[in-house]
Amino acid sequence: MNMTYMAQVLAVGGTDAVMIMLLVVGPIVTAYGVMQLVGDLRGSSKKKIADRLRGKSGSGAAAKATTMDDLRKSAKGVEGFLGTFVGKLSFTKWLQTTLEQANMPWGASQVIINLTVVAAISMAATVAFGFHLLIGMGIAVSVFVLPVMFLVYKRKQRVNKLVQQLPDVFELLSQALRAGHALASGMQVIATELPDPAGTEFGRVFQEQNLGLKVEEALTNLADRMDVLDVRFFVTAVLIQRQTGGDLAEVLDKISAVIRDRIKLHGTVQALTAEGRLSGYVLLALPIIVYAAMLNINYDYAMTLVNHPTGQMMATFAVVSQIMGWVMIKKIINIKV
Repeated sequence: MNMTYMAQVLAVGGTDAVMIMLLVVGPIVTAYGVMQLVGDLRGSSKKKIADRLRGKSGSGAAAKATTMDDLRKSAKGVEGFLGTFVGKLSFTKWLQTTLEQANMPWGASQVIINLTVVAAISMAATVAFGFHLLIGMGIAVSVFVLPVMFLVYKRKQRVNKLVQQLPDVFELLSQALRAGHALASGMQVIATELPDPAGTEFGRVFQEQNLGLKVEEALTNLADRMDVLDVRFFVTAVLIQRQTGGDLAEVLDKISAVIRDRIKLHGTVQALTAEGRLSGYVLLALPIIVYAAMLNINYDYAMTLVNHPTGQMMATFAVVSQIMGWVMIKKIINIKV
């Protein structure tokens, strides 16, 4: 009798779960498909840009000059109303910069749309299988935020690696200039001899000036794209030298020496603040470890923080205090060099 009753309950619950999933996920997937179809039907910008590069014009209008921004938007943009709306968001611009700094060949609009759809499907599936709505919302937020955090981590790692490569970049460029190479040829040497990210970024500068941009504009794009203070020093020095003249090779040698000394000082600061960082990690992980141990030792006592209203208030206060303490420790040990 009991087994039969449980089987009936599970059957009814499974049917309800499927119905809820169809009602929630179906319209989302349908709307996304319609948006993509409309965008594909309306999309012809790639053909227009190709015609402009060949010197043609559409509908008798005069052909316009194709810029690097046009090419990037054609390659990475999402067409249609949805893509236009997402592309106007400030978060989209920040994410596109992050993707470029992380050297990811994706468009920010497409990434945001895909993450939103996956997050919505994850939340609908979680709720459909009987979990609480808050758990579904938490999973949806995690599905959206975790990939963005990974991109930020990749961006940070790549930018730090670029900073470590800059002294070698400037020394190699200085030697190329002394050997009689032009500045653009020196960029090509860097792209050939050095690995990513320095080789990739300076190779991009070389390709941009090959496509018709001035070297000054290509270097300015590099400074804006990477947003590194040392790169801005280099670009400013090059721009001043090309306007006023002077020995650019000597300037690059001095910039390289300054960056090397700053990297050494930064390493010393990192070693001196290692104890503070370790203390922050310990203080952040200790309450979690203690609570996990309490769950194994005395489950009912530990669950008071989850089930009782006073315990929930205490747990919330503890989480907020942990976050504030971690932020304060980060501020203390984050010494600008």
